[in-house]
Amino acid sequence: MAPPRRLIHTPLAVWERDGLKAALVRAGLPADDLGDPYVLAWRFETVEDVPIGFGCLEVYGYDALLRAVVTLPPLRQVGMGAAIVDALEAEARARRCPAIYLLTTSEADFFGRLGYASCARDDVPAAVRESRQFAALSPPTVTTVMMKRL
Repeated sequence: MAPPRRLIHTPLAVWERDGLKAALVRAGLPADDLGDPYVLAWRFETVEDVPIGFGCLEVYGYDALLRAVVTLPPLRQVGMGAAIVDALEAEARARRCPAIYLLTTSEADFFGRLGYASCARDDVPAAVRESRQFAALSPPTVTTVMMKRL
């Protein structure tokens, strides 16, 4: 696999998230909780100022949930999603999180290539399991839970 691309990521305040919400809805991802205080969101672009997409992370103490990754359609399948995940992992490491968890309905293979492994819901820290994203927006019958040690 090629090394992740270098991206610039800019934090989004709660009032700046309309574009993020639209991108998540278009991608079929949950967007109802973007105003929650634990949702940290970023806009990603290349060093040449080309918009790439968005990513979100939720941090509960030292427990991190990779909340969302969405790459804009013209730039999919060229390594940009992996670069967004790499940046979100760096943010989690900067917050001293030893591991990062995620929920996915369709991208287990993608995240598997990035070093994530399936895990049981009960193996996820309680603070993450109790998050709105985990508890209400991702039904257990259709969601794969994955984690990666950072």
